[in-house]
Amino acid sequence: MFAMPLRAGAELRPLEPHDAEEFLAHIDRARAHISPWVGASFVAADLHGARAVLRRYADGQAADQQRLYGIWLDGVLVGGTMFVSFDAALGVCEIGCWLEPGAEGRGLVTQVVRMMIDWAFGTRGLARAQWCTLPDNARSIAVARRLGMSLDGTLRHYYPGPDGARRDKQVWSVLAADWPTAPPRDTDKAEPGPLTHP
Repeated sequence: MFAMPLRAGAELRPLEPHDAEEFLAHIDRARAHISPWVGASFVAADLHGARAVLRRYADGQAADQQRLYGIWLDGVLVGGTMFVSFDAALGVCEIGCWLEPGAEGRGLVTQVVRMMIDWAFGTRGLARAQWCTLPDNARSIAVARRLGMSLDGTLRHYYPGPDGARRDKQVWSVLAADWPTAPPRDTDKAEPGPLTHP
């Protein structure tokens, strides 16, 4: 098991099915804060649901289609990031994130997402990373801007919200050609430590 040190005394680790109890405790603390912004299937209601979420991402990792990472602050799970989707053949990934209120404002998400994009472009040779958010999620939009992403457009009335009203979705992206820190791709290079399971 690896732990990648981050700023502000935090660390990044894979979030796996054996973390289900800790994940559920975290979701219980963060539920009201993150529910408006993340998919309902992610906000587990019980231990069985928490295991199912983590198992879904573990299966996605095994299929090279998704990945899920937790952010621990002072030994407590406070949020995380994920490859919501990862399509090596198409050369496109979508990255997402979530945090408890107490962990916000430390630059943790921007730091981790930058590492994920570096890996997706530099090691895996993807061409595009995208970031989807609601138009009123100011913190999420600020992360996209800090990473140099461009707003591709707004998908109007894309999906129903928890109240049944249709919600818009913004799509932001950055291309490998525009990413300043992506090293040349080395196809023989293994996945770097912070983005692989042991």
